[in-house]
Amino acid sequence: MAVHNELEVKEAFQRAQKAHNNKAKLVASLKSRYNKLEDKTPFHEEFVSYLKHAMIVYKREPTVENVIEFAARFATSFQVPPKDGEKEEEEEEEEEEEEDDHPFLSFIFNFLLGSHEANSHAVRFRVCQLINKLLGSMAENAQIDDDLFDRIHQAMLVRVTDRFPNVRIQAALAMTRLQQPSDPDCPTINAFMLILENDTNAEVRRAVLSCIAMSPRTLPKVLKRTRDIKENVRKLAYQVLADKVHVKALTIAQRVSLLQQGLRDTSEAVKEMVCSRLLPAWLLRLDGNVVELLHRLDVENCAQTALDTLQAIFKGMAADELLQNRTQLDNRKLIPVDSLTCENVLYWRALCEFIKGKGDDGEEMLEQVLPDTVMFTDYLYGYLKAVPVLSEEQRADLNQLELVMTKEFISQQLIQLIGCLDTNEEGGRKRVVAVLQEMLALPQTPSSLVSLLTEKLVTLVPDDHRRIQIVAEIISDLREPITEASQPVDENASRRQQIQLAEVKVRILEAKEALGECIAAQDFNRAAEIKQSITELEKEHKVIQESAQPADIEIRTEKNDPETLLRCLTMCAELLKQMNMKSRISPTISALTSVLILPSIASAHPTVRSMAVVCLGTCALHCKDFAKTHMVLLLQIAQLDDIRIRICALRAVVDLLLLFGFQLLSDSGAGQKSAERKEDEKEGDVTEDTAQSIVAMLSELLDNEVSELRTEAAEGLAKLMYTGRMSSAKVLSRLILLWYNPVTEDDIRLRHCLGIFFQLYARESRSHQEVVEESFLPTMRTLIKAPATSPLAEVDMNNVVELLVELTRPSALVKPVTNTEEVCVHDYLAVRMCGEMLSDPTAPEVRLYAKTLTYLELSRDETVKKDLLSLLQQIVLVVKDRVCLRALEKMISYLVDSNDQAQLLNATALQNLDVNADETAAEDPTKSSKKDKRGQRKACAAKGGRKPSKRAESSEESDGENVPDSAPAVRPSRRAKIAALEKTKLDLNPLINQEANVS
Repeated sequence: MAVHNELEVKEAFQRAQKAHNNKAKLVASLKSRYNKLEDKTPFHEEFVSYLKHAMIVYKREPTVENVIEFAARFATSFQVPPKDGEKEEEEEEEEEEEEDDHPFLSFIFNFLLGSHEANSHAVRFRVCQLINKLLGSMAENAQIDDDLFDRIHQAMLVRVTDRFPNVRIQAALAMTRLQQPSDPDCPTINAFMLILENDTNAEVRRAVLSCIAMSPRTLPKVLKRTRDIKENVRKLAYQVLADKVHVKALTIAQRVSLLQQGLRDTSEAVKEMVCSRLLPAWLLRLDGNVVELLHRLDVENCAQTALDTLQAIFKGMAADELLQNRTQLDNRKLIPVDSLTCENVLYWRALCEFIKGKGDDGEEMLEQVLPDTVMFTDYLYGYLKAVPVLSEEQRADLNQLELVMTKEFISQQLIQLIGCLDTNEEGGRKRVVAVLQEMLALPQTPSSLVSLLTEKLVTLVPDDHRRIQIVAEIISDLREPITEASQPVDENASRRQQIQLAEVKVRILEAKEALGECIAAQDFNRAAEIKQSITELEKEHKVIQESAQPADIEIRTEKNDPETLLRCLTMCAELLKQMNMKSRISPTISALTSVLILPSIASAHPTVRSMAVVCLGTCALHCKDFAKTHMVLLLQIAQLDDIRIRICALRAVVDLLLLFGFQLLSDSGAGQKSAERKEDEKEGDVTEDTAQSIVAMLSELLDNEVSELRTEAAEGLAKLMYTGRMSSAKVLSRLILLWYNPVTEDDIRLRHCLGIFFQLYARESRSHQEVVEESFLPTMRTLIKAPATSPLAEVDMNNVVELLVELTRPSALVKPVTNTEEVCVHDYLAVRMCGEMLSDPTAPEVRLYAKTLTYLELSRDETVKKDLLSLLQQIVLVVKDRVCLRALEKMISYLVDSNDQAQLLNATALQNLDVNADETAAEDPTKSSKKDKRGQRKACAAKGGRKPSKRAESSEESDGENVPDSAPAVRPSRRAKIAALEKTKLDLNPLINQEANVS
């Protein structure tokens, strides 16, 4: 009987290895055999003995996976599926008790829980995998004993901190059904949140993301993973949010942040996830109403993010659907003024711009969503004129202020729609230009619209001369408006006029008396003559009376109030930005500079000064002589004014140096001929001194307490170095230290800028790598000598060394050197480090330098190898540290036998590919992690230029676990896949037969 049962179990395991076998039939057959047994114990032991053969295999072999799947399905097959609601409660409770107390399932759980602390990481991995599959295969309403639940919980909490990532992944997946979101102190959820925050392996973080229960506690942790360093983690985080989180459960700030980051992510896969999963999920929960989605966003303060969102939505729509989703357009193809809101006008603008972007294919569609140019221009003009202007008292009322800000936002969107109009027709274009001119000339036009109105106006006028003329006239009308004034009255002339008026008045009275007498005497002929004279006298009286009144004259009065100056400077700045760079400074621009820009720099109002500096810097870009004349002024402002104005001046200085170079600081004119050689040398010395002063000023700003100034200075120096305007190892060292300094941890823009700069700069050319190599020792010395109170004392020097080594790696160049015999930068770096070690063999940093030598890519030049070998042999004689000696001996052995290099390259490549090393290698880490790489190291191009520490790098290596929804890879053909699978397939039958013979 025993032999027959043993063969049944053995046969089941043998068949289970084949993927084509029906596991349901195998489970049913073996279960039938099991149910006939009176003594279950031998069956339990035999089943586990065969299961152990699969549990000691770590690699994800198809054969082993089939066995594990079969074992899990068989163990959970003893659970009766849930019955219909017709069952009585008592019968259901009895069945549940039978399920919970089934001996085989309890035996399997006890066996697994007793093995989870095995020394073999393969066994630990399979234990967690089986527990995961057992719990996952149970019915949704299944229950287990409280004691067993607690034991599983405690075991998985231990395994979720396992050294091997795959074990942690399976443990995390096994804990999925152990979560209790309603419990504020649920240990599973606490462990998941800790893993998401701190686990260094991306696949583990992805596993937890895929199974963590959503709640107010866990939501912030999931949101944070959308900013994870790994693309796959960010992608899965967005997928989880799309599938599990309702849009109304997020705050406005969270929605805006998700869209802003996701749509601008550097990874196309993440962008696609946002467009294809997150946005459709949100729209589905809002019944497909796009305008309603905009209501859930802060469109007034985050208009660009809303526009990006709409563009992403429109890309997924068909042409008919785009037209069906038109907003509240009336028969004029306009939104009625009373119905205009921030959301629908933004939608209208985005829709028109999207269709306009289709080119000729979208012309017919655009005609259906936008009226003709003249009608829209009148519509815009009417709305802009109706925007109220608030007094200082009214601005204190928040309701009125909010209403005006809303109207200004709507106005901005309507102005942007001008870019979608058909301005090829002359009449329509003239009408638009006329309206824009009139709106800019009106003093009541809101200041927030001036820049945009000027931009649209300048864009519609192609000729630079005409542009300048139009804007200058508007500025002149605003700065010196026409007003009517009365002329001063001459007292003598006024007295004479009064006498004349009195005389005429007397004569009129006398004539009227004579007229009365003639009428009484019935002398009608005489009366007619007198009446005619009275009429003439009255006309004379009126003329004298009008001449006596003072006449009004039209005069121009200059306005210097801050609002007018800021409006004029804004128009001037926009004009200068749109001018062709090749255009010289015209007399009109020179006049504006003299009467508007330069006087405004001395204004007492910071906003006016700031805009004046922008105008001055932009104007200087058009003329080298003008830039040379005002460079000193810009430098003074960059050091002495308010923060915002200093930043504007710094940008202007950097732009001028980028365009003209440091030769701009020369005292001689552009067209002046060179004088004698001595004068040229003196002039060159002056230029060099001034250039050094500017660089010194920018370097000093790197230590400024204000983060904006610090960032601006760092960005300026990075631009000057990248473009070749300057080259300084000292400055580069300062930038590297600034990047690693913990003080700048919150300066996102600074860190992003420098991270990109380091990679682009070093990979551009060998000369740039030489500058990086020259900055190596100064950077390390600064870190080594940093006092304990300095923030630099917290910097991990291993990270800095790894970064500098990667930046100077010859293979990292955009155009790598083809001649491998040529001396490379790493050769010089090796010599520098050797010299540093010889200068003080007992220094703590000697160990770091010795380890760094093994990372370098050395050339094949025999002379360099001999010199380096000689230095290393000298170092070995004076260094006492054993770790250093081992590293140095490895380096010496590599240099002695250069033929080993190719072999080690191949070995390293194979080692990197074999992510599922065998159990023996994994059990003895010294056999794999301590192999001699002999100068070869896998290149790392971490995002932002920062390279992770060695510890983090080792833990980031995935050992073969495939978490659901991983990034798609290029799949081989079916025939090739089957052939490769057959070659690597593992067969457990010999082990099973061997066990059977022994027993």
